[in-house]
Amino acid sequence: MNPKTSGTAPTAPHSANLEANQQLARFRVILSHTSHPGNIGSTARAMKTMGLSRLYLVNPKEFPSEVAVSLASNAHDLLDNAVVVGSMEEALAGTTLQVAMTARRRELAQPLQTPRQLAPELVAEARHGGEIALVFGTEMSGLTIDEVQLCNRRVTIPTNPDYSSLNLAQAVQVLCYELRATLLDDVSHLEEQRNLASHEYVELFYQHLEETLTTIGFLRPKAPKRLMPRLRRMYQRIGLEQEEVDILRGILRATLEFDRRNKDE
Repeated sequence: MNPKTSGTAPTAPHSANLEANQQLARFRVILSHTSHPGNIGSTARAMKTMGLSRLYLVNPKEFPSEVAVSLASNAHDLLDNAVVVGSMEEALAGTTLQVAMTARRRELAQPLQTPRQLAPELVAEARHGGEIALVFGTEMSGLTIDEVQLCNRRVTIPTNPDYSSLNLAQAVQVLCYELRATLLDDVSHLEEQRNLASHEYVELFYQHLEETLTTIGFLRPKAPKRLMPRLRRMYQRIGLEQEEVDILRGILRATLEFDRRNKDE
């Protein structure tokens, strides 16, 4: 099995992916004082698989590096275009939201959110033209308190408390995945544009359904129990479209016609 393709999921429609990539261009990933160049390469790979391309490096210990290129696995273009700066302030310049990946709790007044909780706000900011920074610290100790305080959002990954070890690229992958998944969900909902049936239209269907079930003997008027309320709840969960109501009422008409013919014979 090819390690570069194993475990991949089916891709979303082209239009959805294009829209997601356009919005993800407003995100930058910032790595602070990375000690091992291999983690920079692995981060580039994690970013590219999720559609992010802007990598900033604050005082990396070793960069450029052949080790980074090797572990980037065809994401070397992100390394070629990486922005290397001397301070976190430079890396954050021009951003409107700054997201610190941290496990710190006691030292921080602002609450921590999970990537899934925070992703909708970040996506909304990108759609409004904002620039978002995703900030990650060193492999051993993470971000310093001073670096975290430069950011206006805090995010943490809810790992197993008995074994919470995530490497840098894995943390980047998790956050980038949640952003992409949120964007694809948003695009899918926009493309759906369901033509839901009106209240009056659905009520006529319920009347038709009750009459049909009574006629064929499935619903007994003297002992209806809770059949119709339960059927209502079932259809309400679905959220019927107008065309679907038409199909269902067509089935009911055919049922009544079939019942009538049987009785005439």
